[in-house]
Amino acid sequence: MSRRDQIRMSEDEVRAFLAEKLVMTVATLGPKGRPHLMPLWFVPEGDELIGWTYAKSQKAKNLERDPRATVQVEDGVRYEELRGVMMECDVELDRDAKPYGLQLFGRYTGELDHDIEALVEKQAAKRVGLRFTPTRTVSWDHSKLGGVY
Repeated sequence: MSRRDQIRMSEDEVRAFLAEKLVMTVATLGPKGRPHLMPLWFVPEGDELIGWTYAKSQKAKNLERDPRATVQVEDGVRYEELRGVMMECDVELDRDAKPYGLQLFGRYTGELDHDIEALVEKQAAKRVGLRFTPTRTVSWDHSKLGGVY
């Protein structure tokens, strides 16, 4: 068995890992062809991830031009602790951002009271929803090596 096969997470492990993490790094291609990396809150939804961003952000402009992104979620500091998931994704932008905001605020605040719903409603007018659909997923969990490197 290759080292790569040893550290790969199962689909269930990937879902559990994404459920516990709160920030992903999103890479899009900027106007000059260089990677544009930004952190983004997200909600796992089945095999997809959703988020939202300001419609006028560089990330949104990049995705309008080229609706592909690579996202990464990672954890750990020492080699034996390193875990992560990298997904190459097709990204759908949705001008009706309110449902995305409600899901995000539900995950990050734990509740959706009237004040939060009003905040989301106000912010949604300036945002776009983002749906990341993976076309390729790579995962790693170095703790599976049991201290043998």
